[in-house]
Amino acid sequence: MAAFFRSKLFFISLAIVVIASTLPLYVSGYVLGLLTVAYYFGVFAMAWDLLFGFAGEVNFGPTFLIGVGAYTAGILNNQYGWSVYLCVALGALASVIAGFVLALPALRVRGPYFGLTTLVAVLMLQNFVVVFADLTGGEIGLTIPDVITINANANYWIALGFMVISAAILYGLSQSPIGLVLQASGQDPVQAGALGFNIVKHKLAAFIVSAFFSGLSGALLVFYFGTASVGTVVDVACGTGQNFPLIERAIEDLPPSLATEVTGQRIALTGGGAGSGPMMRAS
Repeated sequence: MAAFFRSKLFFISLAIVVIASTLPLYVSGYVLGLLTVAYYFGVFAMAWDLLFGFAGEVNFGPTFLIGVGAYTAGILNNQYGWSVYLCVALGALASVIAGFVLALPALRVRGPYFGLTTLVAVLMLQNFVVVFADLTGGEIGLTIPDVITINANANYWIALGFMVISAAILYGLSQSPIGLVLQASGQDPVQAGALGFNIVKHKLAAFIVSAFFSGLSGALLVFYFGTASVGTVVDVACGTGQNFPLIERAIEDLPPSLATEVTGQRIALTGGGAGSGPMMRAS
């Protein structure tokens, strides 16, 4: 790890962060708003990459978890008026618990079956939001009474700092023994298991870490938007309302008879064809 701080990558990354931190001094509020959202979704992408990029698992779990974190934080603030920071912390905690519960059955299967198990959780969350509209705001969305700050520059710096800290932690994890085992399991899980590594245990740890950062990102994002809806914290992250190649890839890898059945189930759950949006979408 010490070699990283002497590498070109470190100095290039440091220069980019320094330049990015000065952007509020000379760019418009519109650009800052776009970058603020991009930084939050950058953390989501890094959390997602922990299992998909390293372990090679087609995984929609972080999409479910970013929604759990966002809605938990939003509902607590909307219903009980709790402070923003407490709601953010509890949103991240709820995502960790939900991630652990989801990982237990999901990690018992491999390949496209793992991806489809996590995809079902996303579709269940979408339907939960609609069915319990009195609590979640349904397709209209949940209005959040509080925000972190109304200052565009402060929102930008918070998002940038969050992304940089998250990137440093996740990069360190990827270079740790856990990260190396995940990479080995992604390349050849049988051989990695034969070498004595507990693949499931390491994937579970990675899933929980991914859940924490996904939930934290979702909770912070909802207090930046000032609203939570399927269209802002679930569909945007997963693309289940659009043509999304990872879903199609997961289905294509299944045996023909099962792929046909899964496609039919997906149409029934989303209320449309493979490329159409869910039956009840947020405005």
